[in-house]
Amino acid sequence: MEFPIEDITALIPQKYPFVFVDKLLYADDSLTRSSFVIKPGAVFVKGDLLQEAGLMENIAQTAALQAGYMARKANEPVKKGYIGNVKNLEVLKLPKVNEEITTEVSMGEQIFNVIMITGKISLGDEVIASCEMKVFADN
Repeated sequence: MEFPIEDITALIPQKYPFVFVDKLLYADDSLTRSSFVIKPGAVFVKGDLLQEAGLMENIAQTAALQAGYMARKANEPVKKGYIGNVKNLEVLKLPKVNEEITTEVSMGEQIFNVIMITGKISLGDEVIASCEMKVFADN
């Protein structure tokens, strides 16, 4: 598979309208990048701004894209994952409807089915949000 991957539906377990990633820009064992255009009327959009919960979900789904991409490369099924813990959430700005955000997730330590990730969301060249998460993967 070559990047960008625009049809991400087979790579993540989430289904519309609860999808907060549009494209997989890059993925390897330790780093993943995605993009997402904020849709009018989407879940977690209040007024014309994507709220904090949507930003956290975007980071988690970027991690899910990495897991799904690696599973597909290995001819394995895509597993479900769950946010277990969020630390050091910093939101500097909420993106507006029709703006495109880019998200980068770094994979950290994995113990059994729990992986530590660090995510940051950018709007153009400006980092607008970041956090650390523990993500639990189904076995």
